[in-house]
Amino acid sequence: MTGRGQHPSVPAPVPVPAPRVLRCGDRTFELGLRTYLMGVVNITPDSFSDGGLHLAPAAAYDHAMRLLEQGADVIDLGAESTRPGATPVGVDEELRRLIPVIERLSAAGVRCLSIDTSKAEVARASLDLGAAWINDVDGLRDPAMATAARDADAVVVMHQQSMNPSAADDDVTYRDVVEEVRAHLAARIGWAVAAGVRRDRIVVDPGIGFGKTIAHNVELLARSGELSSLEPVLVGPSRKRFLRALSAASSLEQLDTATVGACCLAVFGGADLVRVHAVGEVRRALTIVDAARTATT
Repeated sequence: MTGRGQHPSVPAPVPVPAPRVLRCGDRTFELGLRTYLMGVVNITPDSFSDGGLHLAPAAAYDHAMRLLEQGADVIDLGAESTRPGATPVGVDEELRRLIPVIERLSAAGVRCLSIDTSKAEVARASLDLGAAWINDVDGLRDPAMATAARDADAVVVMHQQSMNPSAADDDVTYRDVVEEVRAHLAARIGWAVAAGVRRDRIVVDPGIGFGKTIAHNVELLARSGELSSLEPVLVGPSRKRFLRALSAASSLEQLDTATVGACCLAVFGGADLVRVHAVGEVRRALTIVDAARTATT
C-alpha cells in the first residue's frame, strides 16, 4: 500500500540488448531473426563435388547469380580446392581464377562476396576489388592473414586439427571434440583480436569434415549450441563425405537431401549461418526451421 501523495515504485526499464549484426558489403544481417545462407561457387578444376563446372569466369558468374536467385545471402568464391589430396595453388593462379569473377559480380552490383582463401595476398587483393568477407579454413594461422583481413566486414575463422590435407580423418582423435573445437576457436579469436581484427567481425566455423571422423562430425552438429558463446557461428556440412557414408547417398541430389538434414540440426543447435551448394533446397527447409525456432524463443 502507498500513502496519499505517494506513488508506487516503477521498476527500471530493462535495457534492450543491441541486435547482433554482421555487415556484408551493402547488406546488414541481423542475427537471430533467421538463418543466413552462404552459397558456394568453386572456381576450381578439382573440387570434390563440382570441380570444373564453374572454372570459366562466365560459368562462375552465372552460377553465383542462380544461387542469389535461390536465396543465397552471401556468395563464397573459392579458387583452390580444400579437399584431401588436392594440388596446392599458387597466389598468381588463385588470383587469375578469382579476379574476373569478382569483377563481373561487382559490375552487376553484387557486393556481398566472401573469398575462401588462406593466402594473405589473395585476401588483400580480393578486398581491394570489392569483396566483403574472408573465409579462412586455416583459421588465420598465417600471421599476415589477420593484417590483410582487418578491413573485411567479416572474417570466418575455421577449426582444423590437421594441417596435412592428405591425412585421413580416421587418424584424428579428440577427448571431447566439441570442447576442444570451442577452446581452439576461442584461442584463435583472442589471437585475431590482438592482431587487430575487430571481435564483432569474427565468425567461427567448427570445420565439419576437416580432420574429424563421422562420429566427430555428428557430435559437432548435435552439440552445436555449445559453440554459441563464440557467436556468430557458421556451419558448413554441405556434401561432405560423412553425409554420404551415413545416408548411403549415391547421387548429388541425394547428398543434398542429407545436407538439408544436417543444416536443420545445426540451426536448431544455434548456428547463425550455413555454407551450402544447394541453396534452394536448404532455404526452403530452413524457412520452416527458423519459424519453429523463433516461435519457441
